Amino acid sequence: MTTAAPSSFVHARTAPGPRGLPFLGNLVDVRRDRLGTFLRAAVEHGDVARLEFGVLTGRRIAHLLRHPDHVKHVLVDAPDNFDKQTPGFTRLREVLGEGLLTSEGSFWLRQRRIAQPAFHRQRIASFAGVMVRAGEERVNAWLERARRDEPIDVAEEMMNLALRIVCETLLGVDMVDTSAVSQAVDVLLADVRNGLGSFFSLPRNVPIERNRIFLEAADMLDRQVQRIIDARRKSGAEASDLLSLLMAARDPETGEGMSDRQLRDEVMTMFLAGHETTANALAWTFWLLSLHPGVRRKLSAELASVLEDGRLPTFEDVARLEVTTRVLQESMRLYPPAWIVARRALRDDVIGGYAIPAGSLVFVSPYVTHRHPAFWENPEGFDPDRFAGGALSRLPRFAYFPFGGGPRQCIGMSFAMVEATLLLATLGRRVHLDLLPGQRVVPEPGVTLRPRGEIRMRIVPIEPGSTARNGA
Repeated sequence: MTTAAPSSFVHARTAPGPRGLPFLGNLVDVRRDRLGTFLRAAVEHGDVARLEFGVLTGRRIAHLLRHPDHVKHVLVDAPDNFDKQTPGFTRLREVLGEGLLTSEGSFWLRQRRIAQPAFHRQRIASFAGVMVRAGEERVNAWLERARRDEPIDVAEEMMNLALRIVCETLLGVDMVDTSAVSQAVDVLLADVRNGLGSFFSLPRNVPIERNRIFLEAADMLDRQVQRIIDARRKSGAEASDLLSLLMAARDPETGEGMSDRQLRDEVMTMFLAGHETTANALAWTFWLLSLHPGVRRKLSAELASVLEDGRLPTFEDVARLEVTTRVLQESMRLYPPAWIVARRALRDDVIGGYAIPAGSLVFVSPYVTHRHPAFWENPEGFDPDRFAGGALSRLPRFAYFPFGGGPRQCIGMSFAMVEATLLLATLGRRVHLDLLPGQRVVPEPGVTLRPRGEIRMRIVPIEPGSTARNGA
């Protein structure tokens, strides 16, 4: 499949799409059911589906792109024609400022170059011990709860665990109140999510309850971040974490370092991107494993084989944990934490023969593309073996893109995969998690793809040498 040149814009067709309401377009449908609306648009209207948001939002036009070649066009072939000046990123900047996730242009490139060394393979390998130790301490606490027959909310557990790891590895601190930070992040992301579907938003200085809660959460996080920065400046100690690299960096032209505001924005981005996405991926993974005991038996068998005598995993084991990796890949195919990428077209373009006007939005969604029937057999099924034998190399590059792609591909991709693999192995070698009955677990698409509410699970210890441990 090819993408036409922009010069053919005047002859391009208008893409089909779902019929909307007068004055509102598709806004109500998207607000009510984002995932369902996007999936239906792709199934019923094809690889390029046009959406309209009515006069209350300035009659904005958007196109949902499903085909891997179209995703590649936006993220790799013509990234300079698609910027991040979208409603979603505007609201996200209220939380993250101008960090790596939200900034653009030369400023973003400078920040990316400063941050990149912290994510080299050797640095990630040095963090593996922290990840495994945190996982082992967590599973020990779970076993205490299992003795009292106390269930856990695996979504909350993974959030707190991943936040602890990001604080120790990327920020070099262990003094953050993880519970308070998680609650504040929940408030801020919920506000961003709810705002995306609102007909209008009041300015933050309007004294309504929603604004008060948002500002209190933002202020609490700001104080936590400033506390970390102040403590590091005061200590003067050299460290190898990302915060230390950012604080030591100097502009090659002016010799100036980063301001506290710039540091704050990057730390806030790490709080979000460094724990929210990994935590969601693991929560979905444990839920899926509880629904598919055959897959869980294969995972247990691999852990028993690779981690002989029940030892803890190491960085060197990651490459050997093939089933573990495939389980995570399939979990992120079905429930990619970064479920959608939004861009704004700067100039008229043509994609798949359809006109993409300047100023309109484009959406590329791993959640939608990962279910494309032309590339995925039984796309709604959970089958980690579909990734066996180098299967990804036989697919188009963007048939699977849970970490994005192109110049803006997630800088922490390798970090996240190592962390998720080591944590799944560390936890899974000692316990199974069984979903408690009577729950309806559904995804909530906001900034990330979270479970809506709790995922309550019973802890089932795996005794050394038991049949469960041997994969039976």
